[in-house]
Amino acid sequence: MRAAWYEKQGTAREVLTVGEMPDPMPAAGEVRIRIAASGINPGDIKKRQDAFGYGMPYPRVIPHSDGAGSVDQLGDGVSSEWLGRSVWCYGAQSYRPFGTAAEFTVVPVEKIVPLPKKVTMEQGACLGIPGITAHRAVHVAGDVAGRTVLVQGAAGAVGLCAVQLARRAGASVIGTVRSSAEEETARNAGAHEVVRNDQEFKARLTALAPKGIDHIVEVAFAANIEADLEFLKMGGSIATYATDIGTPKIPFWPMVFKNIRLFFLGSDDFPSQAKSSAARDLNAALEAGWSGFEIAERIPLAEIARAHELAEHPVRRGRVIVSL
Repeated sequence: MRAAWYEKQGTAREVLTVGEMPDPMPAAGEVRIRIAASGINPGDIKKRQDAFGYGMPYPRVIPHSDGAGSVDQLGDGVSSEWLGRSVWCYGAQSYRPFGTAAEFTVVPVEKIVPLPKKVTMEQGACLGIPGITAHRAVHVAGDVAGRTVLVQGAAGAVGLCAVQLARRAGASVIGTVRSSAEEETARNAGAHEVVRNDQEFKARLTALAPKGIDHIVEVAFAANIEADLEFLKMGGSIATYATDIGTPKIPFWPMVFKNIRLFFLGSDDFPSQAKSSAARDLNAALEAGWSGFEIAERIPLAEIARAHELAEHPVRRGRVIVSL
């Protein structure tokens, strides 16, 4: 099969190789997917860069955990109903060496999800990490129906999924964006209100939620924790999946006095039930007409280094997809 891989960590141009590898075969409980589109997430880039200092987990890594395609082989014990079905997958390179940046990938059957009709492979390739993270971020603190949810970074991949999922769950959703150019994205995702992070941010948010915020989905924990605390109600909650500073300071006593609940979210290690619930709700949103993600770049596998560079330094708003 044609595949992209790296055998050392570093910049995309230095370490990513495209070539031929043996076709993988599914073991018991696994399926093989003929990949049509492979999604790039920040975590894929950080692994390749060794941003967290963990080193190479395997001698050779095919990157990308998310992808979409059609099931073309089944391992022992897998129902024949999956054969030939269009699916999206997640976790292909989670505690495994070979992800979706290849003509074929093999994953456990519990990590594939039927791709709804009329949903493109490109959309399917975007769903895994952002969608599952967003679902957990919205629901980890409990039912949000009738509550006010603030989604920081509502135009980002996780943010727009969180907006859509929170709205579908019955929350009143406020999204924050960095610029007016991102407002449309947040509104299209389902935000009832959109607030720009500018000098009028606090006044506007206070006017929109005079009684405070029940739950916050947070993308920049270090930068926003003090403001988040100010706006949260007594007993409110924060679910954070990213931070701008790796060792943030936490206003401990003010959080204690407000009885704030804080959840740190790493998508690789969510409970399996949370992942399956997320997959079900994401499909339901798509089937109900949610438009999903804006696709900014479609890059062939042969140019995967350029795809990674565009994901690191975007020139257009939207997701970067590697096409096979």
